[in-house]
Amino acid sequence: QVQLVESGGGLVQAGGSLRLSCAASGRTFSRYAMGWFRQAPGKEREFVSAIDWSGGSTRYADSVKGRFTISRDNAKNTVYLQMNSLKPEDTAVYYCAARGGSVVATTIGQYDSWGQGTQVSVSS
Repeated sequence: QVQLVESGGGLVQAGGSLRLSCAASGRTFSRYAMGWFRQAPGKEREFVSAIDWSGGSTRYADSVKGRFTISRDNAKNTVYLQMNSLKPEDTAVYYCAARGGSVVATTIGQYDSWGQGTQVSVSS
């Protein structure tokens, strides 16, 4: 398994931007597909975005498509989530996840390792 640490969360006004980072330990980061999920109070954890090992294939939830961008830097063992045009409904704890293998995945059960989460709050 890989150890994951998220950062970059915070409080922002609607329409603003944040960039989340997820730093991974280990020397085999490039062998992992990565994903971002989020969980709002009282709701189940949901898929946000995912990226394959090379960064060449990405997926987005319909609710964030066109506003969020996932990327990765394998040299820095880091995956990013650029979030623009934020809305109050984007408020949640955001989790980074990793799965062994190269293929993009969009469901919670397909991921092996999880970070501790970072809070994103969007005010109206």
